[in-house]
Amino acid sequence: MRGALSTVWFDRWKISNEGPEHIETIDSMCHVLTDLIDDEVKYGISKNRIILGGFSMGGGMAMHLAYRYHQEVAGVFALSSFLNKTSAVYQALQKNENVLPELFQCHGTADELVLHSWGEETNKMLKSLGVATSFHSFSNLNHELHKTELEKLRSWIVKMLPEEIAVSNG
Repeated sequence: MRGALSTVWFDRWKISNEGPEHIETIDSMCHVLTDLIDDEVKYGISKNRIILGGFSMGGGMAMHLAYRYHQEVAGVFALSSFLNKTSAVYQALQKNENVLPELFQCHGTADELVLHSWGEETNKMLKSLGVATSFHSFSNLNHELHKTELEKLRSWIVKMLPEEIAVSNG
């Protein structure tokens, strides 16, 4: 922030939906996170039982990871997040013919860091490219989480990942 070093998922030229993505660092982190997903699958978790998501840059990272590399996951959530107008995600989905994971998105209307309109634009673009989406606006919420938002997210996760019923052989 304001030129200070900070830990982030990937580099940005600036906090804006204009301009290019720093695709080298996005792809580098996608490969690191793919290793984690592969480990979960190796230990018996089906990809269709994995949800990817995050807050702010974490939500952007989740959208890159799911829609460019892991379209078999159960769903994606992005809280106070956005994709650049020329995102590699949009480019990848223009050629896609697969069924895509559903996107759950929330954004505060008072967010001054990641503008609400950027989240809305991301949602509309993904919807136009075949992603089933939901977008929840929260009045007067800045770049932060709110209890109601987290409760909506929890309900969505439960819907997307219903309890598995054990099948007995007896």
